Amino acid sequence: MSIQTPIETPGHAAGMGRTAQAGRGFDFLRNVDVCLSVELGRTEMKLKNVMTLGEDSVVPLDRLTDELLDVFVNGKPIAKAEVITEGNRFALKIVEMVGDDEGGDDASQPGPVPTPVPADVQAELGGQG
Repeated sequence: MSIQTPIETPGHAAGMGRTAQAGRGFDFLRNVDVCLSVELGRTEMKLKNVMTLGEDSVVPLDRLTDELLDVFVNGKPIAKAEVITEGNRFALKIVEMVGDDEGGDDASQPGPVPTPVPADVQAELGGQG
């Protein structure tokens, strides 16, 4: 791993030149691994029904066959896509990008379900969580 030292530019101490440095400074992030995932659909089931699932079980999902799939990077929705094949593998064709331009996180977007904080832990945190 190489470490880059920021270059002192004229006006650096006065806060000038930081935009140019920030652009160069984030180049190292291009090589960071992220997890891209696709959500085919969801369903809710009682535990007793999950426990009866077997090899030939069929679990219907909430998404229709002609609906676009949600694409996530590290759990954050980034796009909608359709499944295609490329050779003998599945692939995604990105149809639309999903952004924060609507004013931040959208609770209606599907994504990872947050894990509830147990009551005893909430009490230790002073009711936060």
